Amino acid sequence: MQSVPAGLTPPRTSPSGRLPFALHTSILIALLAASSAPTPLYPHYQAQWHLSALDITVVFSAYALALLIALLTTGTLSDHVGRRPVLLGALAVQVASMALFATADGLTTLIGTRVLQGIATGAAGAALLDLEDPARPGRPALANSIAPVTGMAAGVLAATLMVRFAPVPAITVYAALIAVFAAQAIALVSTSETVRRRPGALRSTRPHLALPSAAAHALLLNGAGVVAVWALGGFYSSLGPGFTRLISPDGPEYADGLVFFTLTAVAAPTVYFTRRMRADVSALLGSCAVIPAAVLTLGALCLADPVLVFTGAALAGFGFGAVSQGALRAVVDSVPAREKGGTLASYYVLSYLAMSLPAIGAGALTAGFGLRAAALAHAGCVAVLATVAVSTLTAPLRSRRRTPSADAHSRPATSNYTSASPDTPAPDISLLATHNR
Repeated sequence: MQSVPAGLTPPRTSPSGRLPFALHTSILIALLAASSAPTPLYPHYQAQWHLSALDITVVFSAYALALLIALLTTGTLSDHVGRRPVLLGALAVQVASMALFATADGLTTLIGTRVLQGIATGAAGAALLDLEDPARPGRPALANSIAPVTGMAAGVLAATLMVRFAPVPAITVYAALIAVFAAQAIALVSTSETVRRRPGALRSTRPHLALPSAAAHALLLNGAGVVAVWALGGFYSSLGPGFTRLISPDGPEYADGLVFFTLTAVAAPTVYFTRRMRADVSALLGSCAVIPAAVLTLGALCLADPVLVFTGAALAGFGFGAVSQGALRAVVDSVPAREKGGTLASYYVLSYLAMSLPAIGAGALTAGFGLRAAALAHAGCVAVLATVAVSTLTAPLRSRRRTPSADAHSRPATSNYTSASPDTPAPDISLLATHNR
């Protein structure tokens, strides 16, 4: 992506009262809610079209990979053509993907709709950050950090309830989302633009990756934890319903999607409450939580106890929120402003590959050896990664305790050991666009 010299931002107009903060927050939440809404319906698709676990993980991963490509190529497009046109386009694509979901007739259609979803979410732009209110500084950045996991939790919960109570949930879920996106598009038309158009739209779609030495060091320290939590998220999102059914075959069908809801519902407040915690401490606490989460998964397989499944998912949610908050802040804060865009892009390449590729691997293992074997292997690998993360993150802490005075004078203010400013929480997927200028 095209970089802009440090300190420069796209020309903006003054936000007016017609640019409601709530509208743009709701759009971000709805986009992520749509991404998780299919999770409770995966068992329905499997039964209806005789899909394998590998098929389901491919459907899931199509979204993650399409989202990653969109972030890397269209993330800064709204800086050139305007926030509102890109957001309206994203909502239109989401409406089309929801309509395709409602009329899907097989695996190919599911994969295509997930690709459309990923493109729409990744190209959604960064209008929320233009609504900074001097009276409430940092509110847009905080919303960008919390809204995605909140949206995923809301989407999977709403879809789970519809599976239980609504008629024809495979249509009702997507019809409801179409109504939400249509209402948001109508409201968006009446808002004013906050970015003046400028040339370079085509050049802005060129991917820009960068990993300066400081960021590479921070990513090396945090990489094992990042891979562990994103792999857990991918497993629970794609195979979570089947795993719940394996543990509790006589449980209600609508409960299958609640395991991923548990993860995201815990991750959202974790992001909020760890935003002021020191980055390395947040990542360390999250990595520590992943180990018992994996152990509980193994225990659930041995004891067939659904309580262990949901307790493990809750710990995984804490780990996801704390690690993604701390690790992302450590990596991005270690570089100057002009290098944040490429560094953030590199971080998300690792994250979304960690979410999608292990999920596909688990699906392949399920197809060959069964879901029980795949879950055992996945939980074991995640536990090993989390253990490595704990080891690598505690080593610098032990070193700092041995030389406290020297370290206190030599540590730069932007290192991965700094505390987060209350007004600048860790960026999330929707912030990739704003940092890739």
